[in-house]
Order: sequence, then structure tokens, then C-alpha cells
Amino acid sequence: MRSIQILFLFFLLLACSNDQGQRNPYLQEIGFRFEINLNLPLYSPLTNPGNTVYIGGQGVGIRGVFVTNTGFAYRVFEASCPNHSPSSCSTTELSGQTAVCDCEGFEYSLFTGQQFSVPDDGMRYYNMLEYRASQNGNIVIISN
Repeated sequence: MRSIQILFLFFLLLACSNDQGQRNPYLQEIGFRFEINLNLPLYSPLTNPGNTVYIGGQGVGIRGVFVTNTGFAYRVFEASCPNHSPSSCSTTELSGQTAVCDCEGFEYSLFTGQQFSVPDDGMRYYNMLEYRASQNGNIVIISN
């Protein structure tokens, strides 16, 4: 019985992983909460699947956020380019269903947050920082 417990403990320790993922060193994760009323004209495009709205301003992410109606849920991504520290050119621009960083032209999917065409130069590149989104009736709550 004792040998079974030791064997179980051994396998349990082997199953543990120290890979906690890589936190983005360029973007500070800040806490906030913002409510979107889909009845307001400013946010009404979000009632249709595939549409994205940029929300800027103080208290909503670092440089604002992009909110996308994917048809199944709302996805919210930070508007600051994830591959360098915030600067004068680091707020990504909305271009259809992608976000484009003016600094180096990197493009990101607003459905997944993934970077398109990652350079093959051995450097570490990050996808967009995603925030939580939940819906209660016509109110979408985004938070971190």
C-alpha cells in the first residue's frame, strides 16, 4: 500500500508543469470595469455579428479596447500594440476586422487576437491582450 502511494506521488510530481505562460512585458495589466449599453447608437453596431467598435478614453484598458461581436460571444482586446511599450504610435488602428499597429505595421485578428505574419527572426512576439466580456440583456460588461 505504501509503495502505491509513493508511486502515485511520483507520477503526480511528474505531471506538474512549471510553464505558467509568458506574461507580456510591454503591457501593464490594469484593473477596470466598463459597461456598454447596446441600445445606445454609439454601440449599436455591436448588435450585428462581425462588427467591431473601438472604445477609447480614460479607464478603459491602457489605450482603449476593441470590442467585437463574433456571433457567439463578445471578444475584447487591448488597443495598445502588444509588441512594444506604449508610445506615440502604439495605439492600433481599426481596419475592417483587424487591428494594425502604426509603429511597424503588425496586424492582429480582432476575432482571435493573434498576430498575422509573425516575423521569423527568433524574437518573441505577443498576441493581443484580451479582457473579460459578459452580457446581461443589452449590457455588455468588460473588465480585467
